[in-house]
Amino acid sequence: MQVTAREHTLPLDDIVLQTDVKNSFNTDDFPNFATEGAYVNGFFVEGANWELGTGNEQGYLVDQAPKELHPVLPIVHVTAIQRKNEKTVAIYQCPVYVTSGRGPTYVFTAGLQLESEEQDISKWILSGTALILSLD
Repeated sequence: MQVTAREHTLPLDDIVLQTDVKNSFNTDDFPNFATEGAYVNGFFVEGANWELGTGNEQGYLVDQAPKELHPVLPIVHVTAIQRKNEKTVAIYQCPVYVTSGRGPTYVFTAGLQLESEEQDISKWILSGTALILSLD
């Protein structure tokens, strides 16, 4: 965020992170570094699961499958954008933690796509949906 703010001479307070979940789990599909931001893999989903999109369409959050406690999230492209360009419709602001202990291990908030605009965000809040970087 700081690099983007300096590059475009913008106040850091006007910069937010945008997450774009790709339709691939394979790091070989991304042989080069991202021109903007970074490709990140290794996120685990807690309290939900991820439905892959088709083609260039982004996937979305779905209910957690039985007995699947921490499904793996596909590769995520994280970029810094201006707050005024942030997409807020049909997006769940998902907290990201280092461990499942949560609390002081908070890292940032990832905007995850919902299936539709009509879907209630409180469903994901009440289920405790979060992204975890490291399983205990």
